[in-house]
Amino acid sequence: MKLTFFSGLCDGIPICLGYIVVSMSFGMLAVAQNIPISIAIALSMTNMTSAGQFAAVNLAGTFASYAEIGVATLVINIRYALMSLVLSQKIEKMPFFKRMIIAFGITDEIFTLASTRSEKVNFRYMSGLIVTPYIGWAMGTTLGATINSLLPKAIAAAMGITLYGMFIAIVMPAAKEEKAVLITLIIAMFLSCVFRYAPYLSQLSSGWAVIIVTLVTAALAATMVQIKEKNA
Repeated sequence: MKLTFFSGLCDGIPICLGYIVVSMSFGMLAVAQNIPISIAIALSMTNMTSAGQFAAVNLAGTFASYAEIGVATLVINIRYALMSLVLSQKIEKMPFFKRMIIAFGITDEIFTLASTRSEKVNFRYMSGLIVTPYIGWAMGTTLGATINSLLPKAIAAAMGITLYGMFIAIVMPAAKEEKAVLITLIIAMFLSCVFRYAPYLSQLSSGWAVIIVTLVTAALAATMVQIKEKNA
């Protein structure tokens, strides 16, 4: 099968539809944190980082420093550097600026789709594969931000629960299937409670608490938990 821009667009449609729903939650959260609609949309058009954007907006809502927001976003999004290294072996030879364009659009779902193809992918295909989800991400943010700005304040505040519902829906099925995910989740919850309620540690700002909990949880999970490979 010839990999064209159009085939990339078509392959990206399912990702686009999923992104519309998730980015609507982001748009609603951003407006709930008193971020202007235009800024919320600009954030989604210059970033497609999902968890990183949610974390940045939440931290901004607590008046975290730029350093906290920057480091937290770096820690959360560092996985994209690893994905890019893997994908660099999968793409055809191309100029550096084209690689930079592709790097901008790498997300978990786009990486998975591109890396699992049997043949090497080219710039045309990757461009199409990125464009559709990008449009969905920006469109969902616009819809969520606009809807939330039109709702009464009480209802808009209540809609913030959708974010937590989304993460529960993502994590719980995986935790039921994989013991490693469940153990990692328990470690993260325990450390979060420690930083929330323990003397002295509770005085640490939420931004640095998130950074420390993320790094410590990842380190403990990597050393303590073994993931069994499934037989084909």
